[in-house]
Amino acid sequence: MKKTTKAKTTKTVQATKTAPVAKPAAKQSYNPWSFSIYVYWMIILFFIAATFYILGRSHGVLNHRVPLNNSATVTEEALLQGSDYYESGKTKLLAGNIEDAIADLTTAIDAGNPTVDMYVLRGEAYMQTANYSGALDDFNMALEMNPTSSVAYYDRALLNTRLDNYEAALADINNALAARATTDEDILQLRDLYAKRGQLNLWLKNWDGAIADYTNSLARPDGIVNPTVYAERAEAYTAIGDYAAAIADYSAAVRVISEQIQGAPTSAERESMSANAMSYFEKSAALNLQQGNPDAAISDLESARTIAVALNDTETIDRLNGLIEELQ
Repeated sequence: MKKTTKAKTTKTVQATKTAPVAKPAAKQSYNPWSFSIYVYWMIILFFIAATFYILGRSHGVLNHRVPLNNSATVTEEALLQGSDYYESGKTKLLAGNIEDAIADLTTAIDAGNPTVDMYVLRGEAYMQTANYSGALDDFNMALEMNPTSSVAYYDRALLNTRLDNYEAALADINNALAARATTDEDILQLRDLYAKRGQLNLWLKNWDGAIADYTNSLARPDGIVNPTVYAERAEAYTAIGDYAAAIADYSAAVRVISEQIQGAPTSAERESMSANAMSYFEKSAALNLQQGNPDAAISDLESARTIAVALNDTETIDRLNGLIEELQ
């Protein structure tokens, strides 16, 4: 038994020694860390590309719509369109909030693509604050943008009138009339344009020109008659010695005041209109004396005194009483 076991063992050992031993195939090791690194970098590259794309789109949009400096902050207010600021400025100007109106109109202009109306409206606001140089710059800019803007010419004429530059104002009114003739939809009324030119001619002592312009103004059907047009034409008639025509115009001025005074919105305006009528009666009285009509002069003075009593103007009452006593 022992021999047999030994023999088997010997054979087994020999077989083991002589049989070729097959080498196992090289086993590839799996490294989960290297795979996660690969995925990690892929994600990083994706987000880098996405970030540059988004930044590029944002930069293009901002440059196209809202020019910003490095310190600017994008707010809802900053994104308002220029037209919104223009409308806001116009509303504030009509409400008498002049400084805020100027601020809004300036923002509208600086927002880009300013319009003639923006410059004209800001010029009108500057005039109300006595910033005449700013107003002149805006009216000039408006006319540079549109040389046929009758409103810009008219406003610049008003400005030149305030500056006592009557010749320049007259030239602007002539240009406004020429521009106004090119369209039927112009907001300016010919009645007002001719009245303003009549006033400038009156101040320049062009009596005939003033009378012609005032007459042309009164003949226009558009707008509301201003009693001062009659009164100023009366001054021109007085200057050329046509006292009868002057007296008739003062009477017409008083008649218009009597028709319009009840519609005056405030007591201050009614008092101002009454004071003007009182002045016209006194001027008519002086002309009636020139014409040799003392009775008519006394009647005018008595009418003036009635208004002075209504206004509680004791000083004028005493003065008129003295004049009436002298004429009686």
